[in-house]
Amino acid sequence: MKRNDSPLIRPTPLTLPSKPAVGAGRSIGAILVDAGRLSLADTERILRAQREGGARFGDTGMALGLLTDDDVRYALSVQFDYPYISRGSNLSRELVAAHQPASRSVEQLRALRSQLMLRWFDTGVDRRGLAIVSAGSVEGRSYLAANLSIVFSQLGERTLLIDADMRSPRQHTLFNLGKRAGLSDMLAGRAGPEAVVGIAALQDLSVLPAGTIPPNPQELLGRQDFSKLLQSLGEEFDVIIIDTPPASRYADAHTVAVRAGAALIVARQNRSSVPQMAQLTQGLREFGVTLVGSVLNDA
Repeated sequence: MKRNDSPLIRPTPLTLPSKPAVGAGRSIGAILVDAGRLSLADTERILRAQREGGARFGDTGMALGLLTDDDVRYALSVQFDYPYISRGSNLSRELVAAHQPASRSVEQLRALRSQLMLRWFDTGVDRRGLAIVSAGSVEGRSYLAANLSIVFSQLGERTLLIDADMRSPRQHTLFNLGKRAGLSDMLAGRAGPEAVVGIAALQDLSVLPAGTIPPNPQELLGRQDFSKLLQSLGEEFDVIIIDTPPASRYADAHTVAVRAGAALIVARQNRSSVPQMAQLTQGLREFGVTLVGSVLNDA
């Protein structure tokens, strides 16, 4: 999915109650002074100009050249208990849910999140996992999996993103994790829980990268060790989003979806093959996978 894509899911999305603003009692000035981003003298200058002009503190500070947009974003993140991503963050710009939380595409992701909570994650204690699948390789699975994981974490859900695409993994690049042990290494007994990486800039989000590219990804995913791993991780996380390789080329996606129990299908307008999509849908249903919905990209 491209950066400005707006994912759609059927039926009509519902809205979840908003989370209370934890830091609402502290002013922007106090927050910035405590963080060392603003001096007391400059705070007084802004307050005097604010009284004269009647504008908001942040707008006044930026007009005087004493605050940056980044300073205001930081203060608001503290006021509303929201993850803050600095302009200089090394996270990929494709992670729009982190970099552009007020954008239209992220609002669509939140609508998608609400439906998934209603239709899967809130319907049973054993329903933690969700595979993101598509027939081809151009639909935007990795983009959707990453950004969907971020919006779940922003809701306060303990969220884990697993990169089960051990063919052409992308999540380690999107989150700038470098080459490190991951899922394949855990399944091969070469790594333990330390392979799961907490994303410091995004509260409640962790990532399990694909790890070393193995010669036998299908066999690794087909073993009971993968099911046991998901069960174990389900005790630590509320939501587990799993990225997969294209289903038309590899059987891995079907295996992952069966282990997770549910799948969200991604298609791309004017790019996805209708026969391949139909074959994928039929195959998942035959394996007993719950299809929670579909996302049409580039609609």
